[in-house]
This record gives sequence, structure tokens and C-alpha cells, in this order.
Amino acid sequence: MIPSPHYNADDPLFPSLCKIKGALGDFSRDRKSSSGPLLELLEDCTKSFETEDRYRTDPRFLKVWILYADISEKFEEVFKEMEEKKIGLTHSLLYEAYAVYLEAKGKPSEADAIYELGISRKAMPFESLKKAYTSFLCRMAEVTQFSGLDKAKTDACIEREKIKSMNPWSDYTINSLLEKLNPFIKKYNGYFRSAKKYLGKMPLSSLRTSRNTILELGGCKYQIKGCAGRGGFAEVYKAYKSELPEDVVALKIQKPAFPWEFYLYRQLDKRIPSKERSAFGFAQRVHIFSDCSILVCDYVAHGLQDVINSYLVTGQHMDEILCMYYTTEMLRMLETLHTAGIIHGDFKSDNLLVRYASGDPQEDAFLSRSGPWEDQGLCLIDWGRGIDLSLFPVDIEFHADCRTSNFRCIEMQENRPWKFQVDIYGLCVVVHMMLHGQYMELEKKIGADGSVLYQPKSYLKRYWNIDLWQNMFTTLLNCQGNYSPMILQGLRKSFEDYMCKQPHLIKKLMQLLVRQRTCLCSGK
Repeated sequence: MIPSPHYNADDPLFPSLCKIKGALGDFSRDRKSSSGPLLELLEDCTKSFETEDRYRTDPRFLKVWILYADISEKFEEVFKEMEEKKIGLTHSLLYEAYAVYLEAKGKPSEADAIYELGISRKAMPFESLKKAYTSFLCRMAEVTQFSGLDKAKTDACIEREKIKSMNPWSDYTINSLLEKLNPFIKKYNGYFRSAKKYLGKMPLSSLRTSRNTILELGGCKYQIKGCAGRGGFAEVYKAYKSELPEDVVALKIQKPAFPWEFYLYRQLDKRIPSKERSAFGFAQRVHIFSDCSILVCDYVAHGLQDVINSYLVTGQHMDEILCMYYTTEMLRMLETLHTAGIIHGDFKSDNLLVRYASGDPQEDAFLSRSGPWEDQGLCLIDWGRGIDLSLFPVDIEFHADCRTSNFRCIEMQENRPWKFQVDIYGLCVVVHMMLHGQYMELEKKIGADGSVLYQPKSYLKRYWNIDLWQNMFTTLLNCQGNYSPMILQGLRKSFEDYMCKQPHLIKKLMQLLVRQRTCLCSGK
């Protein structure tokens, strides 16, 4: 909590910070025997500099006081003293720390009053304080007994603040939406729900180590062929439906149960034009139990990350024309999705599967995407972080962090509200991975007029079409306030026009796709 002190001869607080930092190290190793010396140092520091005007707003000194309150377990007494001496009153950290303490002590009304006090004083950073307050209100809204905290006021405050600080992925948000949508979801084709725990003949835990075992769900038998993917809350298994190798499905088993993804799949069925529907994955059914859910989806063998890796293992990078093709596919995909009022929320190469046509595409049908071209391209899966914008106010902005390394959009990195940027940034990262074989790093340039420009640090190769790639990255990374799906359409058409004006590029693309399919399917 105490920052690393930097020496300054004109800073008499510095020696105390050094001693406290050393005592904190001892305290972390042995709390019982080291709490006394640390508490003594903290008390001495607070008393020695409490009358120094220059330290009253110093965040270092504020953290010393908060640590003192925490170690001494006299937070209420210490806070009153800080009030009297006007220490740290302009910092949001003071109010957030005290409110957290009061909430933990079972005093929500007092915590509410402290948040409001900090907000009335516009303690900085103000957005951080408001976000903490809204999170507090959301937690309180889930409690049936408010211990004096007015529920009507809580709900009103949440409504008032949610436009600026809504987290679309929080349990509170998802559960609230599902509660309202449940009468409609239970009527969806393929929705099966039981109030009981999963009690099948085959324990779900045994699927990790077993092959060819049979899982029975709703009258259907699924022969498990192996684990296709594993995350923090879900596992995906490849299975033969009715034990038929030609009828392959993916079973996504999630704990606790998570109906939200099935809801998103059915919204895709309704809102995505039939010509584009195959680019967004299909859910056949979902089985909801009290302890887990099992989502049955169409299975696709390989993903875009497999394609990227197939080049990296040989020390190569994807051919530019193949990068362009998949870029147009992703631009079209997000153009369609965002026009339909849906955000994917987890757009990355792991969630992009590669589709191949059953027939042979023709060069002259590329631009119209007719014939086999319609069934070839990419397929976006994993809708657990999907956002249905129709359920929120039109001018909603979100304030949440996906916490997916390398895919946090600029707004998340800078703690600013976002909307479609979460998908757009993911697209830029995937394109960068195809071109350079590595994740994207940004540089922020500030112009003489104060304008800000974000762009990738990596240089584009001189034999690439630099203008096209540069325009795409510059446009998508800097469209914070003026975004429209039409921007994606314009970029897509610029790539398609370039490719179609040179027929030999389409021919080369077709050859690369055949080679890619052969390589991946043969396991090479």
C-alpha cells in the first residue's frame, strides 16, 4: 500500500516512509510479532506530520493514515481525526477505504453516507469513487434486508449511475436480465430446465479422463471423443451425436449454470440475416440444471489461432492476401453484428473458427460471396460475454474490464467508458497477430493541438499495402466518439476492391486456402 519512497532532501516525510516500508516487509512475513513495531511507526508518522500543510493532500501520507487505521482497527476513530485535521479529504481513496470497512462491519447505511460525503466533495479521481459507489449499491440491492439502507433510494441511484458505470458482465447485471427474460427464454426451441442437480449415469467429472463414454441428455446420446477446450468456468468436449461420426457436436459444460449464452444464440437466430448466419455459430439446445448447464453447439475442428500457429512453428507469417481475406471476413462479421445491436465482448482468435466450403469456390464469385464462398470463412463462437444492446438505454456506455490480457481495449486500459470498442480493438489485435505473429502493442502520440492518436508500435513491411493497413488501424483505434458500422463497411470494401482489381490475388488466395485446409486436416 505504501509506495516505494524516492529520496528528496526537502522531504522530511521520506525517512518515515522508508522505515514503514521496511516494517511492512516484516509484517507480511510475520504478522503477529511485527504488528507492534509497524503500528508504532505509523502512529509516530501520523503525529509528526499531521500539522504540516503540504502533507494534508499528499497521497503518500493519506495511505499511511489508512494503513494506521487498518492495523490499529480504529478506523472510525482515525477517520474522525482525519476529518478534524483535514487530511486526505480531496482523495476518493479515503472514502472508498472507510466505506469498505463499514460495509465489512455490517453497517451499510454508514457506508452509504461516507460514499455520498466523498461524492458531495467531488473527491478525486471522481469517476473511481462513483464506480465504487455504484458497485456498493448493486451489492446492497442483492441483499433482502438493508439494515436501514433505503431500497428505493438504492434502486434509484443504480438507475441514475448505470449509464456511466454499468458492468454488462457482472453477476448482478446478468442475473437481473435473465430474471426479466426468463418467461421468453423458457419458450425457446431447445431449452430444457430442471430444478435438480445433474444426476446422469455418467458423472461430468469423469469426462476429462474418459473417451468414448456415453452421455445421455434429454433422450439424446452423445459419445465423448475428448476435451476440445477448457476455461475457468467451462469445459468443451467434442462428441458424436447418436454415436454417428458424421454428426459431430460440441458440448460446453459450465458451472454454475449459465443460460445467458443460449439466449444470445437465439437472438442471433432472430436478428442476423440468413446469408450471414453461418458466421456466428449455432446452438442446438441447452440443458440447465441447478448446479451446471450443458450447451450443445455445432462443432468446427480448427480455429484461426491454429492457422496462425501453423505459420509460426515454421518461422513464417501468414501471406498478406490471406490476412486480407480474413480481415474482410472479420470486418463483415462485426458490421453485421453491431448493426443487429449485439456486441460479442470477447473477440479474439481463439473464438474464431475456420469454415471451409464443400464445393470449389469460383474466382468471379468472390466479391458477391455467392456459391461455396458463402459457406467459407470464419465462425464466431463463445457468446458468454455477449451484450444485447436492446436491453439497455440507447445511449448506454459500459465501464468494465474484460481482464483478458492483450485484448483490453484502449478505454479499459485508461479506465474510460466503452461500447463497440471492445470488439473493434479485438479485431485489430487479431489482424496484428496474422501480420506480425505477435500481440499488438500501442503507442500514444499527442499532437501540438492536444489531439491524441493511437497506433501499433510494429512497422509494416515495405512490400505490403501500407496504405490499406495503416488506414484500418488508424481508423479503428481512434474512432471513440464517431463509430458506426458503416466505418467497418468502408474498410471492408477498400480491401475487397484492392483484391478484386488484381484477379491473380484471388487465384492465389484460393490456392492458399486449399493448402491451409490440407495442412490442418492432415495434422501437419
